[in-house]
Amino acid sequence: MDFVSGLPLSPSKKNSVWVIVDRLTKCAHFLPVHTTFSLDKLAELYIAEIVRLHGVPKLIVSDRDPRFTSRFWQCLHQALGTRLHFSTSYHPQSDGQSERVIQILEDMLRCCVIEFQGSWEKHLPLVEFAYNNSYQASIQMAPFEALYGRKCRTPLCWAETGQKLVSMPALLKGTTEKVKLICERLKAASDRQKSYADLKRKEIEYAVGDRVFLKVSPWKKVMRFGRKGKLSPRYIGPYEVVERVGPVAYRLRLPQELEKIHDVFHVSMLRRYRSDPSHVMPVEEVVLNPDLTYDEEPVKVLDSDSKVLRGKTIELVKVLWKHRGVEEATWERKEDMLKQFPYLFPSGKFRGRNFLRGGEL
Repeated sequence: MDFVSGLPLSPSKKNSVWVIVDRLTKCAHFLPVHTTFSLDKLAELYIAEIVRLHGVPKLIVSDRDPRFTSRFWQCLHQALGTRLHFSTSYHPQSDGQSERVIQILEDMLRCCVIEFQGSWEKHLPLVEFAYNNSYQASIQMAPFEALYGRKCRTPLCWAETGQKLVSMPALLKGTTEKVKLICERLKAASDRQKSYADLKRKEIEYAVGDRVFLKVSPWKKVMRFGRKGKLSPRYIGPYEVVERVGPVAYRLRLPQELEKIHDVFHVSMLRRYRSDPSHVMPVEEVVLNPDLTYDEEPVKVLDSDSKVLRGKTIELVKVLWKHRGVEEATWERKEDMLKQFPYLFPSGKFRGRNFLRGGEL
């Protein structure tokens, strides 16, 4: 389950959709809600729309939304006997199914509002009906048929089997036309998303015992596996593949430093290792503090210079830092470095531009 937020405010003051998908039958429910709904109201809606129709689920997979990780939500499902699993950034068994349904839902709602005008909440039941009666390649049938054991009997099916409707109310006729168009839009959205995925999809397989590199996200100011910053290595390892969990997931033998990270990764995060000693990127070189920060330590002064401003001269030194290369050396104020790291300057003063060049710790 997941939430689609940021939608325009509907006449009934709703601005989000609560998406709940059955992992077995692929049947989906789209519940209009507001982002300010209390947990009590969400629990009542869950009991009325999900438990009433399908019973109490054994397992719920969701992201780490504060509403799902709250103590009230956990205590509620503990009383109902439902286990809660939360997705992580590097866990392939996550709520990707609901994320995929959300993409299709947004495409369908966008088409409905453009074609039919009006509020998105008005067309949400038709969107849910069209989705649950669309063919799913994974189960080789529609979710409605998988759930109830029979095909859905709709005006569309009556017209296809040859039964003639002598009189059709305007509401039923308009609904039939809308459902037809929504089904067409749904197929177009699925085909478009599939074409995007096929462009980047590669059939890559690894055998047990192979060694692979593990991808590190190079996002700025984000810590991943002890690496921070855009200039950090994109891959660490190599690590050995110990098990193939599924068609696109593998279990790796991670070192002790990464014991808190789940050891199953998607194939897109792995790269094949070709034997080369220079490729090994250890992860234990950065010692993290309890607050997930680390201390920079200077190694030596590479150069010195002075910057003349208006009636003021600032002495600068080029400092090489530990765990960083020469190309990442920075210019710092000599006065600040003397206060923090006096051991870098044995003489305590400058004797020219090249005096401190190469002075080691």
